[in-house]
Amino acid sequence: MSHLVLILALSAATAPALAQTDPHAAHHMPAAPAPAPAHAEHDNSGHGAPPWADAPDEHAGHEGHSAAPAVAEPTSAPQAPKDFAAERFYDPKVMAAARAQLQREHGDIRWSQVMLETAERRLGDGDGYGWEGRASFGGDINRLVLKSEGEGDDHSLEAAELQALYARTIGPYFNLQAGLRHDFKPGPSRTYAALGVEGLAPYWFEVGATAFLSEKGDLSARFEASYDLRVTQRLILEPRAEIELQAQDVPELGEGAGLSSAEVGLRLRYAIRQEFAPYIGLMHERKFGQTADYARVHGEDPKATRFVVGLRAWF
Repeated sequence: MSHLVLILALSAATAPALAQTDPHAAHHMPAAPAPAPAHAEHDNSGHGAPPWADAPDEHAGHEGHSAAPAVAEPTSAPQAPKDFAAERFYDPKVMAAARAQLQREHGDIRWSQVMLETAERRLGDGDGYGWEGRASFGGDINRLVLKSEGEGDDHSLEAAELQALYARTIGPYFNLQAGLRHDFKPGPSRTYAALGVEGLAPYWFEVGATAFLSEKGDLSARFEASYDLRVTQRLILEPRAEIELQAQDVPELGEGAGLSSAEVGLRLRYAIRQEFAPYIGLMHERKFGQTADYARVHGEDPKATRFVVGLRAWF
């Protein structure tokens, strides 16, 4: 009985101690109220905004809806495009003078050249000599051209001519030529009006075609072609050909209608310098038709093949 009393006494003593381990375990505390503004009790409804405060933005909070700026209407039509853009800002007369000056300095330079195409001694079937040359004065577009060619034997001059031509560029590779030609050969001399073209054909052929009308009304034409074939940088093989046509018989000049004469040659030159090149070669001349008959009447052979040695130079 005494043991039971002791157990009950211990249980009664330990129960309050266990209950004190968490004094707030069964208490649910309400959340603390939010603090009131410091001036909550002050009514500012009648107070105006201070003078330094910015005016309220009526579009505050409207992001990305700003109004586009107003664009002024043009008062006049824009200028029409011009061939030269600078003339929109500068006086066209001033710009025209500037372009003319630029052309003179870069595209219309004055120059001169004297070219001796052939100056040669001809050996075989009657020794002789011959020459062909030209002189040019002017610019890239407009030039004065003087041409001369002739031939003879050891006894006399057989034929000589001089041409004075105005040359005008008509494209990147060709010139139009017009002027006069005069023959100085021992027989009856003639003066001709000349009109032709000369230039560089495809594949680097130098070609020329000229029509002549004499003071007597005689019409003739001449065609020429040549080509420079470089064997090396200094050694150059040049084939050349020339033919002449007549529209009518001219007995006093020994020329018949149709294909009058032809000359072909092959010359091999060595350019010691670009301006100075001696050469050797062969040439063949032949007259045709009535022209050949006139040559036989005068005791001439209508065809001849010769070895040539000569010089090509320019300065």
